Formats: sequence, structure tokens, C-alpha cells
Amino acid sequence: MRAKSSYSKAGIDIDAKMIALRAVKKMVKTTVVPGQICEIGSFGGMFSSPGKNMALIASTDGVGTKLKVAVLSGRHDTVGQDIVNHCINDILVHGAKPLFFLDYFATARFNPKIFKQVVSGLCRACRENNCALLGGETAEMPGLYPQGEYDLVGTIVGAVERSKIITGKNIRQGDMILGLPSNGLHTNGFSLARKIIFEQEKLDPGDIIPGVGRRVADALLAVHRSYLRPVSALMNRVKIQGMAHITGGGFQDNVPRVLPKDVNAVFDLTAWTPPPLFRYLQERGSVDREEMYRVFNMGIGLVIIIRAGEVPKALKILKQSKVKALVIGKIEKGGGVVRLMN
Repeated sequence: MRAKSSYSKAGIDIDAKMIALRAVKKMVKTTVVPGQICEIGSFGGMFSSPGKNMALIASTDGVGTKLKVAVLSGRHDTVGQDIVNHCINDILVHGAKPLFFLDYFATARFNPKIFKQVVSGLCRACRENNCALLGGETAEMPGLYPQGEYDLVGTIVGAVERSKIITGKNIRQGDMILGLPSNGLHTNGFSLARKIIFEQEKLDPGDIIPGVGRRVADALLAVHRSYLRPVSALMNRVKIQGMAHITGGGFQDNVPRVLPKDVNAVFDLTAWTPPPLFRYLQERGSVDREEMYRVFNMGIGLVIIIRAGEVPKALKILKQSKVKALVIGKIEKGGGVVRLMN
């Protein structure tokens, strides 16, 4: 007689998942914002239309292999902030402010403790950015993911008045480039960083990184910074011509996405000093300079392009928002590419 089969014997515990989902429901309610129609748990999240003169801007992204650092360190309360803030910055470069966020959490075997920590980070970031955590999907797939690991992806939807959409099409020769500081690696370059730190240098999450003065886990799990508040303050008073979120592909791949075809973005690499973590990775990994600026943000998380005459005003506004922005380059005649100068 054959033994009975069940979902739990196949590696999936439906009861544990449902108990955890009910447990975080109260937490998710703290992210409710005006316009939200339904609570989490519906088949589809519902949100009121922002208006006929508004455009919706959406973006989807993931935390990537930074999650491996979280698993190795046993710290899961920050990665939810990472994905929300990352997605917010992606739509912010078009002038949009977030309305709601949807998450996707997938794992080999559901761990309620880890799940609650992840959701706490999602909720924290949504509250800080006045964004509703409208819903998502929690998937348990043994055989697809390694035991003990998980994936975290998110989609954000925001809105902007059609007349205020920022595309970069009006960027012109003579405009100046401002750089807003990052909070570390953010959510990119971790495959290379992990290879250098864990495989080559044999460091553990609790070790102090030589020359950096921070523990590995603290340095690598620093939260991806949201630029919503300072940039919103700036947009209210200064005409922004273009913005680029420095994520995967670094300066060389992200900045050209907003450049007209007849200009180049020229960065003065002497205008700022990348934080020690980047120097450590470059030296210990023997990474070429061009590769560093294409893989990592090098201490600059967001690039803002404005008219030269607006620079003093912009720097003052950003300083009032407690952001130490720097003039890091200028726009010159060219062919829509990035040049790194020193």
C-alpha cells in the first residue's frame, strides 16, 4: 500500500504561511494612505485613480544577491527597506511620488520569523515614504530555491502631473550635474563584493573590514537610501532637467538613459572621495577604475541635472533637507555618453 502524499510532505506548510500572514496584517495596516480602497488579503490591491491629469509611473526590481548577505548574517529587517526605497528612486527620477507598493517573497521553505522581519522592513519604508503596502505574493517552492534562502522583489506605482514629468529631453550643454550621497553599496554590485570579501579575503559577517572600520554585515547591509524627501523639496523650487538613479550599470549605463543624443555627461572624479568601502573593494579585488564605476555607485546614489544658474539655490535647499549634495560634473556637447575625468 502506497504511503499517503500531502503538500506538507512535499515541503510546503500552508498552515504556517497563513498564520504568519495573519500575524503581519496588523503591521501592514500601519502603511494605509488616502486613496487605498481595500486591505491586504484581497485577490487584487485597489487604489483610487489619482486624477485625469496625472500619469502613472511604475517600476519593478529586486534586492538581488544582497539577500545572501542577509541570510549569512542572520539579519532580515533591512532588506524590505532596500527594495521599497530602490523602487521609489526609480520612479522619482521621472518626478513621480509613490502611491502603493506590491511585494513578492519566495522561498524554499517558509520561515515565519524571517518573513516577519522582512515585512517589518517593507512597512517601515512605506511609512517613511507615505506609500501604501497594498499587497503581494508569498510563494513556497522547494527545489527551486536553496534551503534557508529567499528572493524579494517589488513593484511600485506612483503618480506625477503630466506637465511635470521629467524625461531629460531638455538637458543642454552648460547644465551642471549634482550628486547626492549614497548609503553604501545600496542594492547593486553584491556578486562582486561578496566574491572579494567572503571568498577571496575570507571575512565573516562579524569581522571588521580593514581600513573601513565597520563590521562586514553593517557595511554591506546598510539600507538603500530613499531620495524622495530631499528631491521633492527641490522639485518644488528648482526646475530639474533630468535625474538618474545610480544602480546596476553604474554611471556609464544609467546616466545615458536620460541624456539627449547631442550631449555628454562629464564627471569630475576629483569632486568627491568615494567612501572607504569602495576603495577596499577596488584594492583587494584589483578592480579597474572603469569597472568600479560601472558596477558600483561609488558613493553617489542619485544624479541631478539642472541649469548652471540654479546650482547655488539647489545646494541650499538640499542642505536644508540634510543632504550634502556636491557639484560633480557638467553637460558638454557630445553623443549621449558618459565621460569620467580626473
